[in-house]
Amino acid sequence: MNREDYAKLSNEELIARIDAARQEKNAIILAHNYQTLNIQHIADFMGDSLELARKAAQTDADMVVFCGVDFMAESAKILSPDKTVLLPDLDASCPMAQMADAVSLAEMKRTHPDAAIVSYVNSTAEVKALTDVCCTSSNSIRVVKSLGGQEIVFLPDRNLAAYTQKETGADITPWDGYCFVHNTFNIHDVRRAKEANPDAVLIVHPECPPEVIELADKVFSTSGMAKYVDGITDPGEKKRGVIIGTEIGLVEQLIERYPDVKIRPLHDMAVCGAMKQITLDKVCWSIETENYKIKLPADVIEKARASLERMLSI
Repeated sequence: MNREDYAKLSNEELIARIDAARQEKNAIILAHNYQTLNIQHIADFMGDSLELARKAAQTDADMVVFCGVDFMAESAKILSPDKTVLLPDLDASCPMAQMADAVSLAEMKRTHPDAAIVSYVNSTAEVKALTDVCCTSSNSIRVVKSLGGQEIVFLPDRNLAAYTQKETGADITPWDGYCFVHNTFNIHDVRRAKEANPDAVLIVHPECPPEVIELADKVFSTSGMAKYVDGITDPGEKKRGVIIGTEIGLVEQLIERYPDVKIRPLHDMAVCGAMKQITLDKVCWSIETENYKIKLPADVIEKARASLERMLSI
C-alpha cells in the first residue's frame, strides 16, 4: 500500500492493523499529552516528552512509535539506542527546538567560556550533545540550583529561563527562543477567562510569558497539571474548577478523564500544529513500514545521553 492509501481506511480498520502490527513487532506506542484524543486512545503510554523516553527505555519493546515531535523521538533514541524508534511524520518538527542550533550554541560557548550550558529537553540531539546538563519544565529550578552560583546559558526557551531565574536568582543568559503556543497567551486571555470563571484556579505552563505566569495561581509542567487535576477530590473544588493554560490536547484529555471537574482552557485556540501532524493513518503506515526511523551519529548519542544522565542524577 502507498502511504496515501492508509488515509482511505476507516478508523476501526486502522486501529485493528495498528494493534496487529504492535503485537507482531513487539512495538509500543507513545503519545505526548498534546496529541489528539484518538492518538492518545491507542497509546501504550502517555505523558510528557522525557517521561515517555524514559518509559521506552524501561520496556523490553524492540520498536518505539513516538507520537509527538522530532526532538521527543530523538530523546527516545538517545536513551534507547538499540531500539528502533519511529516518528510517523517528519513534518512533526518542534519550532522552538529549531530555534537553537549547534553552530550558534558553539559560538555562545565561545563567548561565555565559563558558563554552564543548560538545555531544556525541548532541544535537538545536536544541541543536547553540546550541553552540560538538560532540564525539564518541572525540574529546571532544581537543576539550576545544583550549579551553585555559576553563570548559566539557558536554551532554547526564554520564558522558561525567565521563570527559572526568578525562582532561583541565578545568573542566567537566556536564548531567544519560545514555544509559539504558550507564548501567545496574554493578560487579556487571563482576564477574560477569570471573568467567565471567577472562582476557578488558573494553572499555566512555565513556557508562558512572565506576565501570564505572574497572574497564575499555580505553575506546572504538563504532567504536573495532570497530577493536580487528579488530586482534586473535594466537591466544592471540582465545582469551582480549573483554567488550564497549555496546549489544547492536554485540556481535552483532562476533560475526558475527569468529567466531574469543571475544566476550561485559557484559550481554546492554543493548538500546536506540529503535534497534530500525527494521525491514525500515519501511525498505521509507520508501524507497518517501519518509517521514519530516527538515526543519530553514535558520538551525538553518547554526548547527548551524558547531558540527560546528569539531569537524572540531580
